[in-house]
Amino acid sequence: MAKSKWLSGKRIDPTPVASGVTAADLIDQAYLAYNAGRLQKAARLLVDKMLEPDCFVGLSLTGALTPAGLGRSVLIPMIRAGFVDWIVSTGANLYHDAHFGLGLALHQGTHEVDDRVLRAEGVVRIYDILFDYSVLLETDAYLRKVMQAPEFQRDMSSAELHFLLGKYLAAREDELKVVDTCVLSTAYRCGMPCYTSSPGDSSIGMNIAELWLKSRGPRIDVSRDVNETAAIVYEAKRSGGTSGVLILGGGSPKNFILQTEPQIQEVLGLDEAGQDYFVQVTDARPDTGGLSGATPGEAVSWGKVDPEKLPGTVVVYGDTTIVAPLLAAYALTRHAPRPLRRLYDRREAMLDRLRSDFVAKGGRG
Repeated sequence: MAKSKWLSGKRIDPTPVASGVTAADLIDQAYLAYNAGRLQKAARLLVDKMLEPDCFVGLSLTGALTPAGLGRSVLIPMIRAGFVDWIVSTGANLYHDAHFGLGLALHQGTHEVDDRVLRAEGVVRIYDILFDYSVLLETDAYLRKVMQAPEFQRDMSSAELHFLLGKYLAAREDELKVVDTCVLSTAYRCGMPCYTSSPGDSSIGMNIAELWLKSRGPRIDVSRDVNETAAIVYEAKRSGGTSGVLILGGGSPKNFILQTEPQIQEVLGLDEAGQDYFVQVTDARPDTGGLSGATPGEAVSWGKVDPEKLPGTVVVYGDTTIVAPLLAAYALTRHAPRPLRRLYDRREAMLDRLRSDFVAKGGRG
């Protein structure tokens, strides 16, 4: 009798874990089943497919990742290696990222505290991360001062806002003779665009709102954000390449990075099939109907993921603060750096291509 196709997978015969094993070897040798198996599959998909030279990789960030240090430990090395080409983040992640760029201290602590005592002593808590209330006030003051500069006094995409903030933070690094203290300064140096799906939903947006009361500061053009991000995905496909998304968490950034395909297909009426690769790290369940738990299969029904590429999708159910460093270690060990794509510098050309093809098809009435 012929061997069943169900038994064609690699035999489970792990190498015993030994002293000094690397994270990449551990994933290959010991992460064989359950969510460990999903993590191995995600790591190999990232390295074998998404980091191919012609694949544009978009990263979405949700949850308080930068306060926990993942900006410097995980995101910056991935950006520097050319493994991330563009980002959609919560504004909060980019705001708290700026603390590090300003040399402000966040501390390891405990969640087992009386928050009334912390409030009385001027200490702010993000679960088990503790920092002085002055960290917020100093960051706010810095943002308001910077955003009163002449180049901020106009309409702009959130990518332009974050690029300009990154320029100022990079200049501060130069003064202090340090480098890569925060994601925004690194993104600026690498020409990588950073978008936020909800510009008003963070302390950056709150400080913009304070300047608005004085008729000053930037005005975020959300329509430009929608079209610029769609143009990135459209450019990836029309240039003969592929597009992949690495989704850490879910929420609004997850939808924003995935809605690029419905914007191209459903709204603009241009021919497209969906994302080629999809990796998500989440602790959300799909059966509650929330977006963070929405599976790649469900995304297919919206045109967000190419139905022919569904095998190139993985959902890892786990804590992002545990999974993301392992994925980064695997990618940085198993794949050589890629040339920086510098998509920020190409935004207008990509947007012009999208607009031109939309107009050529007669647009939508």
